Amino acid sequence: APDSRLLTVEREGRIVACCQLEHRGDHAYFGMFAVSPALQGAGLGRAVIAEAERQARESWGVTEMHMTVITVREDLIAWYERRGYRRTGRTTPFPYGDERFGIPQRDDLAFELLVKELVRPSYGVRPLTP
Repeated sequence: APDSRLLTVEREGRIVACCQLEHRGDHAYFGMFAVSPALQGAGLGRAVIAEAERQARESWGVTEMHMTVITVREDLIAWYERRGYRRTGRTTPFPYGDERFGIPQRDDLAFELLVKELVRPSYGVRPLTP
């Protein structure tokens, strides 16, 4: 789609991380995020999300990034919170019966909206003082 892009990271000819970024008016949506399990914990995910935020800010001029996360994924939500995302408490039901989202193993799933304000980096510029 014209207002969407797929970011990928390649190593030795293989895609090892990816995310989908979509312009949605006043914000961007971050989704389809994956990092190879063998490379998790080494900072690659942090770099991918930072690049997605930078591109959303610079390409589309948006001031917020939105994403949805399955509510029972507390460790994952905590990881996003450490990167500046905040829980909104706004949930949407899990699409049971739609196998594009996988085959759920439990019946209490829902998505929660997480939001982060995107600010331009200051690059160490200090305000002038008289």
